[in-house]
Amino acid sequence: MGNARLHSIHIYPVKAFRSLPLREVVVEPWGPAGDRRWMLIDDGGKVVTQRRHPRLALAAAELLPGGGVRLSAPGAAPVTARVPAPGRTIPVELFGDKVEVVPAEEDAVHAWCGAHLGIDVRLVHLDDPATRRPVDPAFALPGETVSLADGYPLLLTTTASLDHLNSLIEEGKNPAEGPLPMNRFRPNVVVEGTEPWEEDLWTRVTIGEVPFRVAKRCGRCVVTTTDQDTARRGKEPLHTLAVHQRPGGRLVFGQNLVPLSPGTIRVGDPVEVV
Repeated sequence: MGNARLHSIHIYPVKAFRSLPLREVVVEPWGPAGDRRWMLIDDGGKVVTQRRHPRLALAAAELLPGGGVRLSAPGAAPVTARVPAPGRTIPVELFGDKVEVVPAEEDAVHAWCGAHLGIDVRLVHLDDPATRRPVDPAFALPGETVSLADGYPLLLTTTASLDHLNSLIEEGKNPAEGPLPMNRFRPNVVVEGTEPWEEDLWTRVTIGEVPFRVAKRCGRCVVTTTDQDTARRGKEPLHTLAVHQRPGGRLVFGQNLVPLSPGTIRVGDPVEVV
C-alpha cells in the first residue's frame, strides 16, 4: 500500500447521467460536493436510472456555481436547471427509501429530460442531504446520511482489480467485450498502486486528509453491462463476476465508503489503509 494513490475522482451531478471527472473535490458528510443532488423520477414518483433506461448514459450534466446543472445530450440543445427555491417538497421512492425532494422549477427542463428518454419524467433536487435520507441502518453509524446515490456516500474502485477482471474476461466466454473501462462501474474515487481485490479487506482508509470507514462491498447490477458511450448492453462484467467474484451469492466490485470527517481530496493524494 506504500505506493497507493488517488488515480481519479468522479461525480454525477444528476443521478444516472454521465460522470463528471474532477481534479479535486470537497467531501461532505453525505458524499462529494455536487454528487447526485439531482435525479429523474417517473410519473409514479419512482427514481429513473440506467437499469431500465440505458439512454441516460448519453446525457451529461455540468455542475454550475450554486448547485444548478446544465444538461446536454447528442442532438439536443442544452438546458439549464437552477436550484429550486425553498418550498414544498414531494415524496419520491428511491430503491425502497421514501425521500423528500423539490422539483425543478423550469418546465423546459422536465420536457427536455422526457424527450431524451421518450417517457414522462421530472427532474428533482435534494435540498437538504443532512437530514433527508439516512444510510442503510444495517451498515450505518448513528446520524450518517447520503445523497441520492444508490446507498452510500462514495464508491471506491481500484485499477488493479479492474485489470485483473479484464484478464478474466479475456480468458472467458465473452473476450470480445473486453477490456472494460472503469466508467462501467461508476465510481467516485479510483485508487491505483494496490494488489487486485485488496480493497475487499479494508475497513478504514484515508485519502489525503479525509478518513473513511468501509461500509460494505458494492453489489453489481445490469448497469455495468451498459457501454457508457453508446448505451448498448452486453453480458460483461456480470458473467465473469458470477464465476469469480460472488461472495455470499452477490456479484461485487468495489467498496462503499462513508466519510468520518469532511475535507478535500485531490488526484494524486496518498491512500493509506488504517
